[in-house]
Amino acid sequence: MTTEGTGLAEKHIVCYSGGHSSALVAIEVVRRYGKENTVLLNHDIHPYVEDADIKRFKQEVANYLGVEITYANHPNWSTMDQFDIVMHAKAFKVGTGTALCTHRLKTEPFMDWLAANVPDKSRTVIYYGFDASEPARMQRRTGILGAQGYRTDYPLATWQCTLSSTDEIGIKPPLTYAAWKHANCTGCLKAGRQHWYVVYCLRPDLFEKAKQAEEVIDYTILADTTLADIEPLFAKMKAAGVVPSEKTHANKFWPDAKKRLNLAVIVDEEVEALPCECIT
Repeated sequence: MTTEGTGLAEKHIVCYSGGHSSALVAIEVVRRYGKENTVLLNHDIHPYVEDADIKRFKQEVANYLGVEITYANHPNWSTMDQFDIVMHAKAFKVGTGTALCTHRLKTEPFMDWLAANVPDKSRTVIYYGFDASEPARMQRRTGILGAQGYRTDYPLATWQCTLSSTDEIGIKPPLTYAAWKHANCTGCLKAGRQHWYVVYCLRPDLFEKAKQAEEVIDYTILADTTLADIEPLFAKMKAAGVVPSEKTHANKFWPDAKKRLNLAVIVDEEVEALPCECIT
């Protein structure tokens, strides 16, 4: 695909997270602009916290497209997960509140890669897997990258797409979607109580490591409680049969938990409903 009026090829960079939405975007961009002009830019994450089925999925989609995955990784990605990163820095956040793990594992390598590989910003478009239900995220990303001279696009929100699931091309979405909403790190340091209840139930090893991180840093992941303090509540919820899933909306998940435990209040459900912001 060439830029109108110039004959010079554009570079189309897909922020290729390993999730289903970014895979759909990758397919749409390659179908429209060709594989020779498309970059699938991924940040590989330690296999302890990035499920093997996510790694399977992103490789199968890349193979289908005939495009090699381009990696922009933290130098120690294969030996350090998000807990190791924050414990080494002795902080959960940087600057004005950006999650340190996101900054070190994704944002910093992303910006370094762009600086080294995009000589002409005007001829580059960066794509994200946000859909029409996420206008605030699109506006924020457009503003951040636009201020640096980059163009962005969101095919799931702005294009007439050619498919709605990778099942249509014979590739099963990651199995992690059975319990999790995103293909992000298991044990997200920006997530709320519902996520951490699922971690407690499905990945108790990560729950223990997160408690260790809170002790090392002397700060809490959740807004107003330590994981150690909320663990007894999670144990009661598990015993009461509260299903560990992020797929149930918070305004249904927590009322069910309250009913099962016969409690008036457990959490601020509006806070729990905040979206994840880990997108690069």
